[in-house]
Amino acid sequence: MPNTEHAPATATAPATVERLLSELTPREKAGQLNQRLYGWQAVERAPRGGFRLTRRARAEIDRWGGLGALYGLFRADAWSGRSWHDGIRPEERGEVAALVQEEVARAGRHRIGVLLSEEAPHGHQALGGTLLPTNLAVAAGWDPDLLTEAAAAVAAELAASGVHLALVSALDLLRDPRWGRAEECFGEDPLLAAELTRAVVTGMQGGHDGADGVAVVLKHLAAQGEAVGGRNGQSSVIGPRDLRELHLPSVRAAVEAGALGFMAAYNDIDGVPCCANRDLLTGFLRAECGFDGVVMADGRAVDRLTAMTGSPEAAAVAALEAGVDLSLWDDSFALLETAAARDTRVAELVDAACRRVLTLKHRLGLLPETPGPARPTPGRERLTLAVRTTDRLSRRLARQSLVLLHNPDRLLPLAAPSLTKVVLAGPNAHDVTAMLGDYVPPLPASSVLSLEHALRQALPHTEIVCPPGPPSRADLCGADVVILALGGTSHRAYDDDFADNGAVAGHAAVATSGEGVDLADVSLPGGQDDLVTAVRARSACPVVAVVIAGRPHVLTTVTDHTDAVLWAGYPGPHGAAALTDALLGGHEPVGLLPFTAPRHSGAIPVRYNDRHAATDVYRDAPDPVLFPFGHGLRYGTVAFGHLTAHVAERTVRVEVGVTNPAPTEAEVIVPLFGHRTGGTVLPRRRELLAFRRVTVPPRGHITVVWELPSARCFAEGATARARTDLYVHDLRTTIRPHQGSEDMAWHDNGDTTAAEDGPPPGYAPAPWQRPWP
Repeated sequence: MPNTEHAPATATAPATVERLLSELTPREKAGQLNQRLYGWQAVERAPRGGFRLTRRARAEIDRWGGLGALYGLFRADAWSGRSWHDGIRPEERGEVAALVQEEVARAGRHRIGVLLSEEAPHGHQALGGTLLPTNLAVAAGWDPDLLTEAAAAVAAELAASGVHLALVSALDLLRDPRWGRAEECFGEDPLLAAELTRAVVTGMQGGHDGADGVAVVLKHLAAQGEAVGGRNGQSSVIGPRDLRELHLPSVRAAVEAGALGFMAAYNDIDGVPCCANRDLLTGFLRAECGFDGVVMADGRAVDRLTAMTGSPEAAAVAALEAGVDLSLWDDSFALLETAAARDTRVAELVDAACRRVLTLKHRLGLLPETPGPARPTPGRERLTLAVRTTDRLSRRLARQSLVLLHNPDRLLPLAAPSLTKVVLAGPNAHDVTAMLGDYVPPLPASSVLSLEHALRQALPHTEIVCPPGPPSRADLCGADVVILALGGTSHRAYDDDFADNGAVAGHAAVATSGEGVDLADVSLPGGQDDLVTAVRARSACPVVAVVIAGRPHVLTTVTDHTDAVLWAGYPGPHGAAALTDALLGGHEPVGLLPFTAPRHSGAIPVRYNDRHAATDVYRDAPDPVLFPFGHGLRYGTVAFGHLTAHVAERTVRVEVGVTNPAPTEAEVIVPLFGHRTGGTVLPRRRELLAFRRVTVPPRGHITVVWELPSARCFAEGATARARTDLYVHDLRTTIRPHQGSEDMAWHDNGDTTAAEDGPPPGYAPAPWQRPWP
């Protein structure tokens, strides 16, 4: 059955789109669906100054009489090989974007512009692009509002550079810490991830049409974080219920926020690759959720389908039929012209996909005679202003991202005036790039501080000893405190080997995390546990650990042999300053872990919302959880009280009081957990039902109120005999369904905002979509 039967855009496409579609040749239509070029290979510096198209780009544009999209025109990193020596500088972006647009438009009969797509997982991956903390770090702050502001600022940078599509990681859940891309996840909880995904879309697009920012392409759809063994892009072994409850809420939230694009993932679900999964891309995403934007395949994912289909042409048709509109670097999608000539059904599918691509271009002002939204012209002044805003918000996100894991004797914060000698050691003491994460451009020299430099700036009158290796007894003699900078790094070296999709291939020279750096053992790398025990044995002073990492590591030895532990998940360019400020009491770390921290590497994966407890299962690891999801300490004290809940027919009103006895205001994260029983499904041990980040005034009190849909608060299939225990920190109360709902059954379909109305008429769900008995 052709996709056109389930594509709302077919009936509502603007007249200009329909006119163009009727006039384009089959080759021109296929060209609109292709994104084969690596953008950094599309332009080069001209001998007499300025830029020009490369021969490769000219040939590709002339072949199709235009171009659908161009990826990574401004990308700079180890894979692209572009740096400050030969890459496109910030002040040159507008010129280059204008050149490419003019050349593409001039090559076609209809002067259709090209979609410029860029990586922006936590800032623009281009020279001069402002970086944010990684998603895992942002998730520890539990602040969708601040993320909305930061995403809008990044989008302003992109728009000021002439970019249309921002490729942003948001849909993956951290289900296994062995996966190298854990840093790209908003943690392990579907509700927290969904709300942060909603924030990204709202901020970046500035509205449902991307007029005030850029169109966002969210990756990766779906369940890539569920891959067996944490092996990147491999099979996700997951049932239909867990797929909907865990991995699809973020998708729904994104569609509700108006997302204009999704990226189909590499992995397969029950043997069906996501790029060829019609039930997922058309049945769920388009027919059920009502999505009418474009679906892009992940890099070379369509070509990979040849292992299933047996030929590149069949791979292209399989992806197209499933609902993929735009490929990325694939050779196989270029064969759609031939396939459409032989099969009218394929020709219809090409028309449907081309219609969606052209409709997006219409929205973004890339079609002739249709200026679309009033997108501002790329310019240096706008870019400079956007960069300043992003940088300011990145600093705030970094401060929010820190989590105090361990502080039993209240060693932290350190009293700066009493510190005469501080020893700083560990692999991340000097390393600037360890703060940044994966998908980052090379930064200008001295633009980011290391932890060592940040400490020296903050403590100008204190002796700072920072040896290149483990500290000696002489180094430690007379020290007031030892700070160990531990963790990992996702830094890609320019001499690394890379796969054709940019992932690290083979041994990474530096990186211990990131794409292509999956690990079988999530203990701290490089013998760091031995460093901790050795320093503890040699030191007569307290030892503080600062863990900078992009995945959950086993920190059992660290907590056993240190006096305090502060965690940071790649906090970005302002990470060192934020960590130093927190260590010295300049601000209070109040973040909460967005994942479960394991006690033993062999006991993973373990998640707080599993259906069975992992305690007392392994004889050699009876207690596999070191810190639970939502764990986080603070320097001061806040009190929670008066947890109440009122159940109405369709909603549940929950209230809890928060009191701050301190003479300064307090930032407080208030999560509401539930344990839902009495339904037809084995309950999860706990689930996050709501959360709020609030500011409590000095010596003040506030009441946090949630109005929640009943479907979220009670188990699937629950009757009046069901119950849900609600938890806020150490408070608990119990609710039961409204008395008038004894004969009603609540069905949790993964919606994060309200009860689901169901798919549109005329669409029969696939077997994996149907509720189980």
